[in-house]
Amino acid sequence: MNEKNTLYIVIPCYKEEAVLPETSKRLREKMNALRAAGKISGHSRVMFVNDGSSDQTWPIISRLHEQEPEMFSGVNLSRNRGHQNALLAGLLTAVNYADMIISMDADLQDDINAVDAMVDAYHEGYEIVYGVRSKREKDTFFKRFTAEGFYKVMKALGVDIVFNHADYRLMSRRAVEGLAQFSEVNLFLRGIVPQIGYKWTTVSYERAERFAGESKYPLKKMIAFAADGITSFSVKPIRLVFSTGVVVFLISLVMLLYALISKLAGHTSAGWTSLMGSIWLLGGIQLLGLGIIGEYIGKIYNETKRRPRFIIESVLNKA
Repeated sequence: MNEKNTLYIVIPCYKEEAVLPETSKRLREKMNALRAAGKISGHSRVMFVNDGSSDQTWPIISRLHEQEPEMFSGVNLSRNRGHQNALLAGLLTAVNYADMIISMDADLQDDINAVDAMVDAYHEGYEIVYGVRSKREKDTFFKRFTAEGFYKVMKALGVDIVFNHADYRLMSRRAVEGLAQFSEVNLFLRGIVPQIGYKWTTVSYERAERFAGESKYPLKKMIAFAADGITSFSVKPIRLVFSTGVVVFLISLVMLLYALISKLAGHTSAGWTSLMGSIWLLGGIQLLGLGIIGEYIGKIYNETKRRPRFIIESVLNKA
């Protein structure tokens, strides 16, 4: 058995007071079972990261640490920074204590029993273990169609991403130290982690319904998250704008030639419909192109400011 077997489970939390009592209960049972089986050390912990919640999330985390410091620890961010930054804060804090780190959501949709297979894979020598959804039967048609379409688009754009994988994964200490070297502000961890390299594998699981509370990823946030993923890892959209511009330019030359020939032949007419259609088409293409370019410029703007991705207010951990 690998002697380096201290496990930290990192869980970002934003307004999760409704689900934390059940989440902590199930994780306590899982950690105790893994300890009893000798798969993880007694120094292993569950680390909750409070992402600036305005409800009782942090008091609940603090109480869990007070009552069971050998089981639960906490990280409190100074303000809400978003799921990806909260997750990164937890990973970069846990790496100081752990040999392997599993990240998962607090809503109990990720199958906790998949932790066993992830830990087993780590002991077999894998540095990164991705949790991959085996099926999406519980999703609505719209959610399933858009989610799977997103992964396919990312692949088509040349982004190295694991299909049907969210942020449920195990990473070794070395892998997290490699992640720490990526300094971009616009975080899309599903795209960054595969770039680390190292030996990796996948574990399949079935995602459950949310246990309690409301989803923190409504449609608007999901669209913004997808846009971040695409523009953070591929320049193909901007190349598509250039290609579209070239095609439209060539078409305009053909239309200009046609107009000149029609003028010389005396076949010209008012052509209101074609004129308005051309104006709307070209105007739409131009605005779309400017929007895509603006998205990249906005990311450059955020990166050049070099602002901190998160600020930790306090850490509760008994090493």
